[in-house]
Amino acid sequence: MKLSRFDIYFGILLAVAGILLPLLRPGEALIQLVTLAAIWAVFAVGFDFVFGSLGMVSFGHATFLGVGGYAVALATQKYGLPFFCGAGIAIAVGAAFALFFSFFALRVSGIFFALVTLALSQLIFILADSKLRGFTGGSDGISGVERPGFLGIDFYDPINFYWFVLGVYALVMLAVISLRSSPFGRAIAAIRSNETRADQLGFNVNRYKQITFVISGALSGLAGALLASLLMYMNPQMLHWTTSGDVIIMTLLGGSGSLWGATVGVIVFEILKEWLSSWTEYWYGVLGTVFILATIFFPRGIVGELEKGFAAYQNNRRGGAR
Repeated sequence: MKLSRFDIYFGILLAVAGILLPLLRPGEALIQLVTLAAIWAVFAVGFDFVFGSLGMVSFGHATFLGVGGYAVALATQKYGLPFFCGAGIAIAVGAAFALFFSFFALRVSGIFFALVTLALSQLIFILADSKLRGFTGGSDGISGVERPGFLGIDFYDPINFYWFVLGVYALVMLAVISLRSSPFGRAIAAIRSNETRADQLGFNVNRYKQITFVISGALSGLAGALLASLLMYMNPQMLHWTTSGDVIIMTLLGGSGSLWGATVGVIVFEILKEWLSSWTEYWYGVLGTVFILATIFFPRGIVGELEKGFAAYQNNRRGGAR
């Protein structure tokens, strides 16, 4: 995938906003909210690597996020390992669970793929919340999850942790851009465009789908590690299928398949959630209504519609120049 002028400009805009925010000395609550949004963005970008690239709707990503969170929680709290070891384990565990899910889910497609991932995800959630309570802490969860330790920097300071998360997000985006621009990225784009033709051309379609799903699981596991570290707490609720539902809404709001769509969707979702939850206890219903209206009036998502408008503007400028 070649970066468009819009992608570059929009990326610069997000980078400038991210750098300027802490320099404006906002309150701690806002910094925490934006840090949370950046972590959710890592999760959403990982999810969209499957959803946007191959059109596969997965309700299993809550599992990959949750097991990543538990990996870092257990590593740091119960076994005394440093955060970065725990984060590495979280990435590996997220990828391993995605690989396990793929053996079942990739046998089917469409709505059946979504249903298989939903069933597996709920099975993991029920086990974590009941049979494995001694391991997961059940509804009490695991508290005291540690934050990173690096060069003597105090990552319990909200600003320092914000910079750390922002750096991780930037690295994830660079990795995703590189993957989409690589021969692998072009192969999955061909599969998304015409799976039958890609198969006839000699692409191992199932293998490409499986690798994409595993990469997505690894990124989700990383997001889980960051989330558990931010909250300094982990419980089975993060494994519930509704977490997958949230990331689907975020991605569709921003624009599935757009480079910055998942990120913008997260920002809009978190702002609406914060505002609506302070306004009414039925905020989720109102948010659902907003989502329905957004899909009607912005079928490409927010970023998709902005990109369309930018392309029209560029074409008009070229036409005027002639």
